[in-house]
Amino acid sequence: MSALHIKQGSTSHSAYNLRPSFSDVVEKHTIAVLVENEPGVLARVIGLFSGRGYNIESLTVAEVDHTGHLSRITIVTAGTPQVIEQIKAQLGRIVPVHDVHDLTVEGPSVERELAMFKVVSDGDKRVEALRLADIFRANVVDSTLKSFVFEITGAPDKIDAFADLMRPLGLTEMARTGVAALLRGD
Repeated sequence: MSALHIKQGSTSHSAYNLRPSFSDVVEKHTIAVLVENEPGVLARVIGLFSGRGYNIESLTVAEVDHTGHLSRITIVTAGTPQVIEQIKAQLGRIVPVHDVHDLTVEGPSVERELAMFKVVSDGDKRVEALRLADIFRANVVDSTLKSFVFEITGAPDKIDAFADLMRPLGLTEMARTGVAALLRGD
């Protein structure tokens, strides 16, 4: 009889693979949840996160089907792959939930966010704020002699970069909508 020459741990399907299959890497995921548009549904979804100590980095909710009374909740959260799988499974068990999609896993997606920034400044800082707003394609939606309110849409990283540049120029207030996301293609 010939000996088997198998390297230890050479495949994840080996009966002798003793390495743990879980990961400690924390990943950010965008989860889209289609729910009945009725009182208390959002509270139940949020309660699932708060009751288990999961953090929500971004949350957007809107009715997407007026005749079917359906709303879409888009949640950005972070956790290990096991935590993300647990979140998706628990969301799917809530009764008024129709569908749960992890857009991060299912394929390429488009994520956008709307933000407004109030910048109070004068002189050269005011001119620089306008110049940067033009570069980032931000719109001036309000203007006084001392301040601007800029409106900007884009990926969350773009919003963060704009905020970082506006802080030294007099950024005093900011409002963000949270991430809205859709899968690309068919």
